Amino acid sequence: MRTVPVLVFDGDCGFCTAAVRWIERKVRPHCETVAWQQADLAGLGVARERARHEALWVTPAGTIHGGSGAVAKLLLSAGGAWTMLGVVLMVPPVSWAARGVYRLVADNRSRLPGSTASCSRRDPGTPRR
Repeated sequence: MRTVPVLVFDGDCGFCTAAVRWIERKVRPHCETVAWQQADLAGLGVARERARHEALWVTPAGTIHGGSGAVAKLLLSAGGAWTMLGVVLMVPPVSWAARGVYRLVADNRSRLPGSTASCSRRDPGTPRR
């Protein structure tokens, strides 16, 4: 059984990978990080489709938080001033705005610095969320 949470992200996306590396250096959340492409998704209880759609925070107990909720949880785990930002991201109406901003960034990551061709790649028929 895991003893620390796991942050699951898109390892094929240069923007996502750069963001996670920055978070590891500057925020220092108490977690493991793993690209969904290398993760044991079944062991984490994560559907492949969901991992392709958003960053995920998987607790040792198996609770899964996605998107802006995952960001809030990782900030909470970092401690210090980051904790307050994590709390703020979880409280409405900020949490509502955070969901929208997360989706806007995720849907447009192919246009952001550090992006790669895989950032905009989607399987045919995959609906935009």
